[in-house]
Parts: sequence; C-alpha cells; structure tokens
Amino acid sequence: MSSFMTIDAATLHGMIKQDDLVLIDVRNDDEVARGIIQGAQHIPLVSLPQAFDKLSKKSSIVFYCHSGVRSAHAASYLAEHDYHDVYNLAGGVIAWANAGYTFSALK
Repeated sequence: MSSFMTIDAATLHGMIKQDDLVLIDVRNDDEVARGIIQGAQHIPLVSLPQAFDKLSKKSSIVFYCHSGVRSAHAASYLAEHDYHDVYNLAGGVIAWANAGYTFSALK
C-alpha cells in the first residue's frame, strides 16, 4: 500500500531550504492569483495526471491547497504511482497563514 506523509506548516517552513524539495500548489488559478508559497510551482489538481511524470522520484514533493483536502488527493495520487517521498501540508494555505508565514506573487 502506497502512502504519503502529512506535515504541518512549521515542518514545511523548515523543509523549504532543501535542495531536492519540490513544492506544488494544486489550487485553481484564481486562488493562486492571491499568492503562493515562495518557491512553489503551480500545477492545478485537474492537471496533475498529465504533469506528474515530469516530477523526479528522487525529490521530496510537498503538495498544498487551500485547506489540505485537494493536496491530500494529489499526494495520494503520486504515492499510488510509486513516488515515495511525498507530503501533504495539513490545513493548506490557511494553516500556513495562521502560522504567520507569508506568500509571494506567482512568477
């Protein structure tokens, strides 16, 4: 059975400096327009089936969304496709903001 790990905002904040970290925002375009966690790339959840095979299985991959539900689906999807270092940000950008962390504009 493939699975992923759930992390909190403080854990993600500590992981962001890792060279092999891939941070993916699976929210919709209108949500991302309001801000993104710095260093994240935007792959809407509906696009993940077409884009996931471009992600390295050697990287740590963290998904997030607004509240953590859609990103849990994304993390589960990758885990089912033999990705092993996969994480979901519990509480999504809500938890990130509540922890006092900031957002940047999508580049």
